[in-house]
Amino acid sequence: MEGKKSRPRAILIFGAPCSGKTTFAEKFAAKFDLAYYNFDEIRERCRLTRKNLLMVLELICRTGKTLVIEGGLDTEKDRAEMRNVLRSSGYEPSLVWVQTDMSTIRMRMKSRFKSVSAARDAYDAAIERMEAPAEMEHPIILSGKHTFETQTKHILAGLADSEKK
Repeated sequence: MEGKKSRPRAILIFGAPCSGKTTFAEKFAAKFDLAYYNFDEIRERCRLTRKNLLMVLELICRTGKTLVIEGGLDTEKDRAEMRNVLRSSGYEPSLVWVQTDMSTIRMRMKSRFKSVSAARDAYDAAIERMEAPAEMEHPIILSGKHTFETQTKHILAGLADSEKK
């Protein structure tokens, strides 16, 4: 997983609610025995500010292990802050943008929230803040509807391509 480079990787997983990012991130981390962190859950559970969350990231980076990170990546500014911390800690960050069609997201949201209105409110609140990746972020775009095996092959190919750049 580390490749030829001595720099550890940080795989940043980003996408709309119920796009499949958590399912993919957890399975990918488990398959390759990588450290997985959900920064939205960490922030909520520990009631951390953005500044404190970035300090937690700095501490995690001391491990030097390849990381799979989800959450805390909604805006271009959020992603830039994380990439800066990661790069200054010797990491090579890669952004994975998980995309899924709206009908699948609606179905998953209704299943999760058991109410159409609660699902709509949660989705609207999350999407209001979210910004699509800029071209300069070079995201690896991943379908949230493909099989895990197909997703994994696509990510590995994208990571290999990014090493060539």
